[in-house]
Amino acid sequence: YDKMRALFECYKPQIVFHAAAHKHVPLMETDPEEAIKNNIAGTFNVAKLADLYGVKRFLLISSDKAVNPTNVMGATKRFCEMIIQHFDACSAGTEYCAVRFGNVLGSNGSVIPLFNKLIEQKKDLPVTHPDITRYFMTIPEAVSLVLRAGAMARGGEIFVLDMGEPVKIADLARNLIRLHGYVPDKDIKIKYVGLRPGEKLYEETLMGGNLTSTYHDKIFIEETGNIDGERL
Repeated sequence: YDKMRALFECYKPQIVFHAAAHKHVPLMETDPEEAIKNNIAGTFNVAKLADLYGVKRFLLISSDKAVNPTNVMGATKRFCEMIIQHFDACSAGTEYCAVRFGNVLGSNGSVIPLFNKLIEQKKDLPVTHPDITRYFMTIPEAVSLVLRAGAMARGGEIFVLDMGEPVKIADLARNLIRLHGYVPDKDIKIKYVGLRPGEKLYEETLMGGNLTSTYHDKIFIEETGNIDGERL
């Protein structure tokens, strides 16, 4: 808190994009206190300082794993969304919002750089389950939509990005093998290793749920109930 306060004091930001978080699902299952300390307490600290230092707009990067969470990481991100809604209701001058989306291709810890590295070494590709699917978006698309959502925020919204159709990880792996000039299941095999702790077969983004549209065809707003500030 003191370190963040020194940064707010020094730079007096007008806009805060809060993207700092532990996002590795199995790691957070084994170290839940780290997820709570960094994701929840860290978000609370930064959100509180944004209010104290009169930040104009605060945008939290959330995750599709916050929808009906089955793991520690997803539960902490849902808690972060609740913190944002609480501060928006209490703050006189800061508009708080969250943007929820899935996996970003080429981001830190993304599956594609891992698969590419293994293919170059001619090693089997580990896939947790034949039917596992994930939503993907490119870095430029994710950044553009986050900025657009932040610009349209009026305070308290959870923006949900339309990630398109989910992709089967096994199909993704086979396509990457072909792109490298190899034959899937012959030159390089897919090895099914089983679901990891806390992992879902299918992620949910709430598309088609209790959403309202915006002027942008890929950005929606989730309608959520009020947060009990005292209980939070």
